[in-house]
Amino acid sequence: MNEQETAQEGLADLEALPGGARAALEAVLMVIDEPATSEELAAGLNVTVSVVEDLLHDLQREYSGYTVKAPDVDAVGFADASTAPRGFELRNVAGGWRIYSRSDFADIVGRFVLEGQTTRLTQAALETLAVIAYRQPVSRARVSAIRGVNVDSVVRTLTQRGLIEDSGNDPESGAVLYRTTSYFLERMGIGSVAELPQLSPHLPGLEGIDEHYDASRM
Repeated sequence: MNEQETAQEGLADLEALPGGARAALEAVLMVIDEPATSEELAAGLNVTVSVVEDLLHDLQREYSGYTVKAPDVDAVGFADASTAPRGFELRNVAGGWRIYSRSDFADIVGRFVLEGQTTRLTQAALETLAVIAYRQPVSRARVSAIRGVNVDSVVRTLTQRGLIEDSGNDPESGAVLYRTTSYFLERMGIGSVAELPQLSPHLPGLEGIDEHYDASRM
C-alpha cells in the first residue's frame, strides 16, 4: 500500500468516528501544549497535509463565526452563513497551529488567571510577576528597586512555576535578565506580551512605575 492509499485509509477511519476528521483534529488541537505544524498534525492523524490544512481553515472560519465559504453566501443567505464567534480561536503562529482564547477577552481571562487560578501565588509574587511582564527583560535588582523590597525568593518561585525564565545577561552589569515564558502567555490566554491587559491600575506598587524604573538606573 502506497503513501496516498494509506492516507485515504486513515481519512476513512477518521470519518467513521463521531464528528469525523474535523472532530478528530479538534481533539488533537485541544490537548497539544505547543503549536503544531500542518505536517505534524497530518502525521498524527494519518492523513495528507492538504486534508489537514483544509480542515484547519474550516475550523478557523467556524470559530470566528463563519460557517459557509464566501462564494456560497449568496446561495444560503447571509443569516445562515455565520454564527456567533467562539470565545477561542485557531491561530497559525510561527508556522504552527494551536487553539487560543480570543484576544477580545484578554481582560477577562487575565482577571480570572490573576484572581482565580493563581490564588496560590502570594501578593508579592503577583506584583513581581506583573513588573517582569511589563518591563521584560529585567534584572532582579531593578525589580527590587521598583517594588522597594528584595525579590530573590519570589523570582525563584516564579521560575520554578515556569512563569518566568532566564533571558540572558545585562550587557552593562552582567546581571541575569528575566522574561515571561510561553506558559505565562498560555495561562493569560494571549499570544504575545503585546496583548497584555492594562492591569497596572489594579496592582498595588505599580503606580509611577516609570519614575521608579528610571530612578533605579541612576
